[in-house]
Amino acid sequence: PSSRGRPQRYSDLAITTVLVIKRVFRLTLRAAQGFIDSIFSLMNVPLRCPDYSCVSRRAKSVNVSFKTSTRGEIAHLVIDSTGLKVFGEGEWKVKKHGQERRRIWRKLHLAVDSKTHEIICADLSLNNVTDSEAFPGLIRQTHRKIRSAAADGAYDTRLCHDELRRKKISALIPPRKGAGYWPGEYADRNRAVANQRMTGSNARWKWTTDYNRRSIAETAMYRVKQLFGGSLTLRDYDGQVAEAMALVRALNKMTKAGMPESVRIA
Repeated sequence: PSSRGRPQRYSDLAITTVLVIKRVFRLTLRAAQGFIDSIFSLMNVPLRCPDYSCVSRRAKSVNVSFKTSTRGEIAHLVIDSTGLKVFGEGEWKVKKHGQERRRIWRKLHLAVDSKTHEIICADLSLNNVTDSEAFPGLIRQTHRKIRSAAADGAYDTRLCHDELRRKKISALIPPRKGAGYWPGEYADRNRAVANQRMTGSNARWKWTTDYNRRSIAETAMYRVKQLFGGSLTLRDYDGQVAEAMALVRALNKMTKAGMPESVRIA
């Protein structure tokens, strides 16, 4: 071989699988290794799980794919973000005894198809990166045609609107209170501003544009926290990215298996 060093024994898929199992069952890497080895033993399969130190090292460079097989146009893409704790004390301890040590967070940014609930785009950033700064890189992850994209007021910036215009996506972003018109080709936003000035709020605009479907993004964030917890355990940032994408991969697999059906009973 042209490259030096010991050849890799485990494929990227093997490392990804360990990370997914780790997130689904909320295990440490050591526990995930033991869990997988026990399954192999029960099934009489002559395989061994990658060592936890190998997974920790490879997580820094592995590309965890979370894309689904769904194709075609996306009618409505909804965007939101949430914080994942990396290092720090529990909220109960802070409330009872005060904060003693520095807490570090990462921000998970998600773009969700409002019809299928599948996560189309995902990114992990440092906590000091604003939602609007992360938006262009997030939306560029997909080349599928998108009719409209809905996000909250934190995305009401020229950076976000310019990216949506470039991709020919209708912007459903409520302007901030007292917002002014923008000169140039910002028709979607200026219509929202005009509606705000006429009615005194964004309520009517949200109703007429069906903006409230953006709550599906908040539902996705709730599912993340409820199913997988609100923290990342790997210490290296690149490893945290892989861990977060494994989380997204697992959530998409669960969504593909079937979503609960809600029926009004009263």
